[in-house]
Amino acid sequence: MQERSSVAELVTSLRDELDRYSPGGKLPSSRALVERFRVSPVTVSRAIAQLAAEGLVTTRPGSGAFRARPRTALPAPGDTSWQEVSLSGDGGPEVVPRTVDASGVLVTLAAPPPGVIEFNGGYLHASLQPERALSAALARAGRRPGAWGRPPTDGLPELRSWFAREIGPALSGADVLITAGGQSALATALRALAPPGAPVLVESPTYPGMLAAARATGLRPVPVPVDADGIRPELLADAFRATGARVLVTQPLFQNPTGAVLAPARRPEVLAIARAAGAFVIEDDFARRLVHDDAGPLPPPLAADDPDGVVVHVCSLTKVASPSLRVGALAARGPVLERLRGIQVVDSFFVPRPLQEAALELVGSPSWGRHLAAVATELRHRRT
Repeated sequence: MQERSSVAELVTSLRDELDRYSPGGKLPSSRALVERFRVSPVTVSRAIAQLAAEGLVTTRPGSGAFRARPRTALPAPGDTSWQEVSLSGDGGPEVVPRTVDASGVLVTLAAPPPGVIEFNGGYLHASLQPERALSAALARAGRRPGAWGRPPTDGLPELRSWFAREIGPALSGADVLITAGGQSALATALRALAPPGAPVLVESPTYPGMLAAARATGLRPVPVPVDADGIRPELLADAFRATGARVLVTQPLFQNPTGAVLAPARRPEVLAIARAAGAFVIEDDFARRLVHDDAGPLPPPLAADDPDGVVVHVCSLTKVASPSLRVGALAARGPVLERLRGIQVVDSFFVPRPLQEAALELVGSPSWGRHLAAVATELRHRRT
């Protein structure tokens, strides 16, 4: 049984037993819990820590764990109805109203009930996540000199260079910014490339998180149909002409939700159409590391074949590693990189250094290649 499962089961058991104890009553010792539940001391320690975080127990060094005393009653809620008026006001005719609707995103992030197989999210099942490799990487990262210091705002140079190599030989680390995952990178790119009120071309159908990010920024998503070969170039050209849009968001590899891969003949056509329109292409390369082992060679990212800086590339480690390893990258060339950098710094300063160090440790370890191979094999088995 995985350590995480053991901790969850022990937490559930202890939570059910707390009513047997009076407030302030002492729980059994760690040694007693180890013997009774046949788990490791680490599992007991983590379970007690989780109950303490939930406010159900308190711990005293050298004395043990005790049932927490009931919380005092919360004060009566205030009147927040004024916020509805404030948030609905647009401040004037020149201001573009924003629609912040996270319902589609929240659905994909919600944990399924016990016994339910999740199909609406893009993260690996817990059994496929490299939990041991992640834990080891995080431990090694914590021992790196300066691990808790302030990182460069663009990201650790070694991590930027690693992402650049993964994207394509034409890019260098100087073309890459480290972000807090792919969704953060996508939101940064949308804010940087289009002003509020502007149209943005999106594939139809598309990922609800992208639509939510665009609308929250005040942009107007304009759909462009997708078929089995990806986005349709002739309709893309029509959409640029009709709307004057200067941004297209596309997923050329395993488009969400259709799974379409942009056909080889369409790749240069899409870039040429965008270049003629003076537009940027945001390439959301979210699924490259989730390929099955029988898929054959993958086409390179659009950014690898883009000397003119049309493509702003988005990718991350989150999907193939863990929802909590929120480390991704934005790659771009030309003056747009400075715009992207400015938006990101204003929004979040930088990605926490321990997380970047852990990502470096993970992708640089022998276990990384083994993990990718295991995921590719297991996804093929689970598909069939």
